[in-house]
Parts: sequence; structure tokens; C-alpha cells
Amino acid sequence: MKLFKDKIFMKSMLAIAIPVALQNLISSSLNMVDTLMISSLGQSSIAAVGLANQVFFLYILITFGINSGSSIFIAQFWGKEDIGGIKKVMGLAITLSFIAGTIFTIAAFFFPGEILSLFIKEQEVILLGSKYLRIVSLSYTITAISFAFSIALRTTGRPNVPLKVSIISFGTNTVLNYLLIFGKLGFPQLGVEGAAIATLSARIIEILLILYSIYGTRSILAANIKELMSWHKDFLIKYLSTIYPVVMTEGFWALGQVLYAAAYARIGEEATAAVQLTNTIQNIFFVVVRGLANACGVMVGAKVGAGDENTAYDYAIRFILLSTISGLVLGIVMALSPDLLLKLFRNLDSSLYITSRSLLIVMGLTFVIRVYNTIAIVGVLRSGGDTKIAMKIDLSTVWVIGVPLAFIGALLLKWPIHLVVLLVTLEEVIKAILGIPIIKSRKWIKNLT
Repeated sequence: MKLFKDKIFMKSMLAIAIPVALQNLISSSLNMVDTLMISSLGQSSIAAVGLANQVFFLYILITFGINSGSSIFIAQFWGKEDIGGIKKVMGLAITLSFIAGTIFTIAAFFFPGEILSLFIKEQEVILLGSKYLRIVSLSYTITAISFAFSIALRTTGRPNVPLKVSIISFGTNTVLNYLLIFGKLGFPQLGVEGAAIATLSARIIEILLILYSIYGTRSILAANIKELMSWHKDFLIKYLSTIYPVVMTEGFWALGQVLYAAAYARIGEEATAAVQLTNTIQNIFFVVVRGLANACGVMVGAKVGAGDENTAYDYAIRFILLSTISGLVLGIVMALSPDLLLKLFRNLDSSLYITSRSLLIVMGLTFVIRVYNTIAIVGVLRSGGDTKIAMKIDLSTVWVIGVPLAFIGALLLKWPIHLVVLLVTLEEVIKAILGIPIIKSRKWIKNLT
């Protein structure tokens, strides 16, 4: 109860967590609206867009790794009130994110069919997915720059700006989806291609608004090229040695998730469509967790940067407690209400409905362990500065336990999708067991500035 009576902590936490949670809710709702509208086009379209978005998923997590690693420095510089340090970190994040975006854009634009054929063999799914992927790949570099600025805004106490921009982006995407997928009000009926054009248009509006909010208002983040590129050798070495474990973790973790999708696709098109539907729903439930993780990163990182290690540890334990309670409650709700949640989607085949229902129950029952690990690794270990131990825990469990179990369950045991997902959750259990003693040791607290 002391946790909830600490008004300073609760006020600081809610000021960051609520806008971030709302922004993630909007982003997840955007994906849900896409899936809702596309679901009326049939199972093949759902599977096509779901698999095409695996490429974006891999890319955005690499970008998240770059910016998550950068946010460690930004939070600690913010605690020291070093604005110049924040600007040069932001410049590095934008540069690296842009490079990653360019590589993924070239691959997805010129070789969409070859990429999708790695997941699934149904030609209709590959054809539809290729049309979607080629168009939406043009948004990758735009998203990278927008993401870098948004992370910096959140970490420096302006989470409301990305929230407002996301609301406008969501509205744009939803309206254009309706017009272009179904051909309303004189617009052409483009199906999955219309969904891709809507996403690209929303991303362009998003980056324009973000840049205006920073440079049009002369924000402290309104850095010129010289300030963004003011790196020196010693700082660059420290920066890269800190963020490379985060980038590797997110990149290889995302690649692991892509391999999960490949394993699930071997079960069949229905399993792929069910995973797409249920992941869309699970992401809605995960918005609270992302809000807590961002608040944890900013508040713990700032205390480490200010040299207050005891308060940093105290905050970490509080966030872990909050996340566990939240994950337990949300998981129970998900497990007990699959029929209500699936009513959101129209025209589902009875077989796809049953498969998705079973999958939602499994996701709900295992939700709390996923929430705990997100806060412990992303929120606590990384923000404290120990990115290497976070990398070791994440990558060892995904690649030694999770990925092999996914293919064993799908190809050897030939289990249904919900049992394969349950089997893969053993990875999360081992991850939690490995992380608990490390957090208690306090060795993860490292001042990088």
C-alpha cells in the first residue's frame, strides 16, 4: 500500500505511463482497424497482411533497439540536465535508424515475393502480401525518423506530443482504409493495396507533425545538423558499446519471432490467420505494459544518471510489482472473454473462430509472465545501464528454448497452434527465473554519463 500512497512516485509514473499507454492503444487500434477491415476480404488477405507485417515487425524492433539503447543515455543526460548530450545521442539514433530503414526498404520493395515465400507456400497469400509489402515498405525510413524523435520527446518529459500525433495518424489511416480498401466515395477499390497506401499516407502525416512540434515550437530538441553530429570518438565508443547489445537483442529476438511465425505457418494458413487476429487483440491488452515500461525506463534511468542508486532500485521494484498485478488482471480478462473479443471481427470461418478462441485463452493464461519479463528486462535492466546481461537473457532463451520448441511442436509433434504457443511460453518462464537474482543483486545499475 505504501506504493500507492507515494504521491510523488505515482504522479511521475502516471504522467509518463498514461500518454505512452494511450499512444500504444492508438497504434494497436490502428492495427486492429486494419485487421478488422481486411478480415472481411477473407482468410488469405488476413494471412497475407499478417506475414507481410512480419518484415516490418523485424525492422521496427531493430529500430526500437537503437532508440531504446539511445533512451538510456537520453534519460541519464536528462537527469544531469545536459541538453547538448541529448542532442548528439538523438543524432546518432536518427542516423542509425535511417540506415536500417533504407536497407529494409530496398529488400521489401524489390524482393517481396522471395521474402514471403520463406514463410508460406500458398501462392495467393504470397501474391496479396507482395502487393501490400512493396507499398508499405516506402514508409520504413519515415517511421524510423519519427520513432527516434518520439522516443526523445517521451524521455524528456513531452509524451503528450507523440500521443496527439498518433491520434491524427490513427484517424487518417482509418478513413483512408475505409475509402481505399472498399472503394467508397468514388475512390478505387484496392483491397490490401489500399490498406498499404493508407498506412504510408498516415506515416507521412505523422513525421510532418512531429517535425513541426519540435522545430516549429523551438523545442529543446530542435537541434541543428552540427549539434546532431557532434560526436567524438570516446563518446561514440561508449554509445555503440552500450546500444549494440540492445540492437542485437531486439534484432535477434525479432528474428526469433519471425521464425515463430514461419513455424506457425507450417501448420497452415488458418494458424497464420489465427495468430494475426489474436496478436492484434493481445497488443491492445499490452498497451498498459508499454506505458509502465516507458515510465520505468525514464524514471529509473534519470535516478541512475543523477547518482541516486537507492531510489533507482526502489523504483525498479515498484514497477515490477505494478506490472505483475496489471499482467495478472489483464490476463484473466483475456482468458475469460475470448468470445466477446472475437466478435470484433466479421465473417470469420467457424474453424478459424474456434482456433482463435483457443489461442486467446492460452495467451491470457500466460500473459502475466510476458508482462513481468518486459518490465524486468526492457524497463529495469536496460534503463539501469546493463544492456549486456539483458541481451544474454533474451537471446539465450529465445534461440536455445523458444525457436526449437516452436518447430518441434509444429513439425514433429504436429500439435494445433494453441498448444504450440503454450509450449513456446516455456521460454518466458526460464527468462523470468534467470532475471530475478540479477535484479536483486543491483549490479545492473551503471551510470553511463
